[in-house]
Formats: sequence, structure tokens, C-alpha cells
Amino acid sequence: MKFSISKTAFQEALQVVQGVVSLRSTLPILSNVLIKADKKHLTLTTTDLDVSMRCNVDATIKSSGATSLPVRRLLSIVRELPEGNVDVEVDDKNAATIKAGAAFFKIMGLSEDEFPPSPTVEGGTAHGMAQASLRDMFRKTSYAVSTDETRRVLNGVHLSFRGDKLTMVATDGRRLALVEHAIDVPDKSEKDMIIPSKAVKELVHVLKDEGDAQLHVLDKQVAVECANVLMVCKLIEGNYPNFRQVVPSQCEERVTVERESLLVALRRVSLLTTDKANSVRLTFAKNKIEISTVTPDVGEAREAIPIKYSGKQISVAFNPEYVMDPLRNMDDDEIFFELVDDLSPGVIKCASPFVYVLMPMRIS
Repeated sequence: MKFSISKTAFQEALQVVQGVVSLRSTLPILSNVLIKADKKHLTLTTTDLDVSMRCNVDATIKSSGATSLPVRRLLSIVRELPEGNVDVEVDDKNAATIKAGAAFFKIMGLSEDEFPPSPTVEGGTAHGMAQASLRDMFRKTSYAVSTDETRRVLNGVHLSFRGDKLTMVATDGRRLALVEHAIDVPDKSEKDMIIPSKAVKELVHVLKDEGDAQLHVLDKQVAVECANVLMVCKLIEGNYPNFRQVVPSQCEERVTVERESLLVALRRVSLLTTDKANSVRLTFAKNKIEISTVTPDVGEAREAIPIKYSGKQISVAFNPEYVMDPLRNMDDDEIFFELVDDLSPGVIKCASPFVYVLMPMRIS
């Protein structure tokens, strides 16, 4: 196999696929990227047996073939090469020579026969939507995924295709993020599924501002295809909890807040929290929100944000990171805080169909 490729294009394609590779794989082949040279392009594939990523990239193919090379080492080499074209040649023992300018490298690979077979995505139901919309939905929910592996169904983002809309939800039991998007759901193709958080993380990196994506929904896996990239992953099996009953049906007070001002103030006040005392108190009083924390043996911090508010005073404590997470991943200038009392869940909303429910903390 022999090919020539632009350094920039090669580096970008390797960056797309390398995130799937586990740092602690017991099988050496799973640390490699499968490289196939055919006609006018290269196909790069990586997998951890649960998530597979494939990327096509244009190249000048001088002789076709295939091999697998250590993806992180290869990316490190390509990243340091001078700008211009990179020439790669692989012999029948899977030794690859890489040349660019005055630089020369030789790295050992493994045969393509050792690489796991690529999953097929035939059949199933296809749903199309803008890449930017899909990425925005993942951004607004994925931070709320649980890391507790004893509750496997919460280790991913739940997607529900029903009633001409896609509903996306993530929760860890202490907070819940929900976002909806209008989508054409053909008859008899309604489906619920849970995409593991690792796959979601990779999709957020891969999806672009422009162009469309296709979601191919199969029985036990999902494939997301966009431009020159295809990601296939196994779904998390199990029944997702009834998230609708968690969302409060009413609120006593609705407060409009400038998102960036709240985020900045929370970030400053949270500097005086610790792992053991990780809470800030939000006091909604006349025409202001006061954000404060008192941490024994550390100190205290307080900051006020002006708002238009004339309702009853409500003082509620939250984990500051849990409040900042949605604020970081929203684009709206204004958000709405909905509250009932000092001990009830708080709700954050915005102009788009997004709901974030946050349980309060009980502190003395």
C-alpha cells in the first residue's frame, strides 16, 4: 500500500477516529486504526468493540491495500510533521514508512485480518436532521448523564422518537436535562433508545455547524452518518425511568435572569466551596438574586445580580456545578428560573424547548 496525503487532512481524520480508542485496551489491535487505501480515498476505522468510528479522506492512492497502525503514535507523528504532503508506504510485513520534507519515520503495524469486522448498518429506520441541531441537543443534555455504573440505563442519553419530535433526556438522579426538536417520525417507527455517553461525547466533536446527519436506528445499535464520518455504537439495554413525572407541573415564581451574569457570579462565589461543602445559596429577593456560600475553615463569598422581581423571597441551596452546567451549554442571552419554595426542585428554561430540573441541597 502506498499513498500521498495532505498533512492537515490526515491529521484531522486521525483526530476524528482516535477518541474511540481506549487507553487501557487488553487487545493490542484495539489501539490501532485500520487504514484502507482504495481508488481516490483512505478509509480510517477505529473501535473499542462497543463504539466504531469511520472516516473517509481524499488522498492520492499509488497502490491500494490495508494495514492497521497504532493510532495515537501515528497522530503524534503526523501532528509534528512539516506542512505539505505526507508520503506513506506499507510493506507486506505491515511496517509503515512515513516521509514529509526531511522527516522520516518507520512504525510497525498489525495485519488488517486481526482487526474486528466493521458493523453493518443495513435495515432499520433513518431519521434526518441538521448536524448543528443534533449537536446542540447532545450538548444541552450529556452533562447530566450519570457516572454510577450500578445504574447502567442512566449512563447514556435517552432518545425518544415519538409524535413528530425527538425528545432527548439525561439524568443522574440529582438533576435532569430535557430538550425537544421537531422531526418527521414515520408511522410505526416510534422508538426509544439509550446512547452511551462515550458515543455522545465523540458525536459532539464530530458534528459540524453545517450539513445534515442521518440517524440509522436498529434493534441494538444506532449509526450516525454525516458527510465523511460514520459512527456506529451499541445501545444500552434496559428501561429508562419515567422522566416526565420528575418535571414539575407548576411553579410559584418565574424569574428572568441574564445567563452570562449568573454564570460569572456562580463561578466566582464557588471558588470558596470545597468537596465537603459544595453548595451555594441562591436567595431570590426584591429586584436581586444574592449568591452566597459559607465554608467552615475556608471563608465566605457573596455576590448580587440585579433582576426584575417582586415575588416572595425564596432561598434555596444548589450544587454550583449543577447550576453552571446548563448555563455553559446554552446560547440564549436570558434564561428563566422557576421556583416553588426553599425545598422544592428548581427549574431552568429558555426560549427553546429545553427544561432542566435540579434538586436542592439541604444544608444547616
